[in-house]
Amino acid sequence: MPNDAASQSGASPRIDPVGVLAVLVASASWGTSGIFVKLVTLEGEVSALALAFWRDLTTFTVLVLLLAVLRPAWLRIRGTKIRWLVAMGASLGAFHVFWNLAVMLNGAAVATVQQTGMPAIVTVVAWLLWGESLTWKKVVAILLTFAGTVLVSGLDVLGEAQLSLGGLLIGMGTPITYALWTLFAKKAQGDHNPMTTVTYAFGVATLVLLPLQVFAEQPFPVSGTTLLWFGALIAFSTLLSFPTYTLGLRRLPASVAGILAMSEIAFVAFYAMVLMGERLSASQMMGATVVIVGVLILSWQARPAKKVKEEASAHQARR
Repeated sequence: MPNDAASQSGASPRIDPVGVLAVLVASASWGTSGIFVKLVTLEGEVSALALAFWRDLTTFTVLVLLLAVLRPAWLRIRGTKIRWLVAMGASLGAFHVFWNLAVMLNGAAVATVQQTGMPAIVTVVAWLLWGESLTWKKVVAILLTFAGTVLVSGLDVLGEAQLSLGGLLIGMGTPITYALWTLFAKKAQGDHNPMTTVTYAFGVATLVLLPLQVFAEQPFPVSGTTLLWFGALIAFSTLLSFPTYTLGLRRLPASVAGILAMSEIAFVAFYAMVLMGERLSASQMMGATVVIVGVLILSWQARPAKKVKEEASAHQARR
């Protein structure tokens, strides 16, 4: 693929606008997750681990049924990609565990800041292993998304955080597993449809989370209202976001997709203000703006020098 080839040659790849749009749509969809999770937990007693398991299991079941009816051929996978699909699914399940534990131990604000280490990890690993270009735009975008997230989460979030050793280690595991599933998803793509890789990834993630259910408080019996919000979590925050993000990974370098995914922070701030009626402080609004600027810098593309010269020559000829 063009972007991959450019990355391997060391040149700065052209940013595919369709891939950028796909990742931004996925990020906007992921941004609704916190709202629906909050509504689910308000309506019923459910642990974070149990919610992650039932979310993954339900998503896997729905995807398998949809593909079996509409596109059975998409359920076939090539043997050479099985190891990457297993790695993708295992890291996805591990990420869900680390994320839920980070929220429980460190709080949502600190956990959100901790996960912003993901783009840096993806960028460095993709640069070292796959030869993806390490450009100034990527570095600036990573710094801006981190700074913006701190502002959105609250300027005092890091200063007042009382992290235990366990909380610190769990917090480190969050961006690492987030980065791993992004990197493995990129390798698992091949000629597979994004729906194929996502389906099997959720299947493996379900198996990873299954043994942990022995220690998790289960939500039964479940009220109708809880099921309604859980259905919204599956439809909007999962079934829409993960295949779309995987599509973006197919068209973009992994490092670019990872950085763009941090735009979720800006979407969360927007939803909190518009849908939840929360008043954002000046620093939080500035933080959301900084994240957007980072995304715009990463997405901006200068015209190739050859094209600029051709346009200049044509202009001179007309004169």
